Amino acid sequence: MFSRSMIICGLRRSPARLIAPSVCAASELGTSPAHTRSWSSWRHRHRDNGVHEPLSSVIPVGPLLRVQCRGLADLPPHVKVTLPALSPTMEQGTIVSWAKKEGDRLNDGDLLAEIETDKATMGFETPEEGYLAKILIEAGAKDVPVGRLLCIIVDEEADVAAFKDFKADASTDKGGAKQAPPPPTPSAPPPPQPQAAPTPPAAAPVSPGRQAPPPSSPSSRVLASPLARRLAAEKGLDLKTVPAGSDGIVRSGQLSMAPVSAAPPSAPAAGAPAAVGAAPATVAATAPFDDLALSAMRKTIAKRLVESKTTLPHYYLTSEVRLDRVLAVRERLNKDQKDVRLSVNDFLIKAASLACLVVPEVNSAWMGDFIRQYNSVDMSIAVSTDKGLITPIIFGAEQKGIGAISKEMKALAAKARDGKLQPHEFQGGTFCLSNLGMYGIFSFSAIINPPQSAILAVGTTQTKYVPGANGPEPAQMLYATLSCDHRVIDGAVGAQWLKELKQNLENPERMLL
Repeated sequence: MFSRSMIICGLRRSPARLIAPSVCAASELGTSPAHTRSWSSWRHRHRDNGVHEPLSSVIPVGPLLRVQCRGLADLPPHVKVTLPALSPTMEQGTIVSWAKKEGDRLNDGDLLAEIETDKATMGFETPEEGYLAKILIEAGAKDVPVGRLLCIIVDEEADVAAFKDFKADASTDKGGAKQAPPPPTPSAPPPPQPQAAPTPPAAAPVSPGRQAPPPSSPSSRVLASPLARRLAAEKGLDLKTVPAGSDGIVRSGQLSMAPVSAAPPSAPAAGAPAAVGAAPATVAATAPFDDLALSAMRKTIAKRLVESKTTLPHYYLTSEVRLDRVLAVRERLNKDQKDVRLSVNDFLIKAASLACLVVPEVNSAWMGDFIRQYNSVDMSIAVSTDKGLITPIIFGAEQKGIGAISKEMKALAAKARDGKLQPHEFQGGTFCLSNLGMYGIFSFSAIINPPQSAILAVGTTQTKYVPGANGPEPAQMLYATLSCDHRVIDGAVGAQWLKELKQNLENPERMLL
């Protein structure tokens, strides 16, 4: 029986040396379902009969990168690593960095590169053991299409030198990738054709000693503060073009909202030639600024949230929850269990997942022609990273204890911030929780992440006085706001769900049943 790393390009190889020559130089590996039969099924068919079938129809596919191979007459046996589609909507990616350099040894589990998709930035482990012979896409390359050849891996260190001058071309770069055409050689633009100056319109004669009256308007007076008038005069702005405030008065802070227009040219000195072809100003001379390029992740976030906000009929329900008993249980458990540090968020995840079991309409998705109601709660948790928002998932949260939820959430949040989440760890989810309490926010409304139908937004706790047995008493209160898709969740159903959440948090022993 041979391991996957011992068979390349349809040849059988011992750990020490090559036994049979390559037989697949004439056939490239495709990406059809027939070409992705599992390695285990191929091994099962041939492990006992001694038949060595070429692997042109078998592609060992790792969890991160697709492996393709090709035996060329003038090159040693090698493995080609191409960029796969890491999400259903991914068409291209950005090579953020390479963790290995050419000539480095690659062991199972080693980080090979970091690639930014339309969903997240993820770390990629090497799909094959061996040596990194050639990097074909440098770090920083953007919009690399799916299927583009990324790098070459060889088995023997001595074979690395053979790929020093290797370049991908149409015969080696398969998978639907298209090489970007080289930029055209810049050439001098043709000289502009001289144009006759337009004849100015004839002005109406004006009687001596009289000036033409200004055009009439319904109201030529503009109400503005003295400072606004002075600044407008210095900048050459027409106060009539500046939007007034709610009180109808233009103030200095509103001058920046004036439309940009070219300033009238000053009269040239006598005998000085007039400037020809001067372009009008298109950018206001305001404070310095930087234009930031949009990452693939930011583009996806923008597209999905605009789609959600404009197509989903959102409505919002807010409930006030008393957390004194949850905080007391949390403090006691954190003292008793040294290896566990529970957070309020852990209790919220558990309470929300149990509420979804009681009110399953909230744990549903709009599918166009029908509503899909889920039997398990896969809780998406919004996590803020340097590159944007991502939602790792606690699968089957309703079945897990608060301690298990806490450990899993900490691990997922760390991977999210380090850009090491795998697609299966953040794609999907049936309900979402967003918590901004650590930023001192008391209450906010979140945007639903489709195809989910609801999202819970919570803020920080605050001390309020509430009626008690002996008069007013202090209590730790939290605002919980549920955003609902009205196509799926009626108002009364959303209110019932919030009631269940409130009861779970105010009576934490319910979550032990």
